[in-house]
Amino acid sequence: EEILIENTETRDQPKNKENAMRQLRSILYNKELQHRLQEQAKIEAGKMKIEWGSQIRSYVFDDRRVKDHRTNYQTSDVNGVMNGDLDAFIKAYLMEFAATEE
Repeated sequence: EEILIENTETRDQPKNKENAMRQLRSILYNKELQHRLQEQAKIEAGKMKIEWGSQIRSYVFDDRRVKDHRTNYQTSDVNGVMNGDLDAFIKAYLMEFAATEE
């Protein structure tokens, strides 16, 4: 895409050049801003709404159960999961979805 800027406001060539450069910077800034807004819109479109039933994992303390709703993997080690032991959930997710994302 070609951008052409012409500025002949004054008889002073350096001032005309300065004004033209200011206009060019403004145009390039707006183009970059539009590009970033479009990229952000793509990201936002892919997000799920956070509402009841869209959670990834449920923690049920009275039944001593943690379940991943994407993979249906569950464990009774609630304390381990709460302390950060998520390896089994990660493995289940990778086994379930790794082949479909290639």
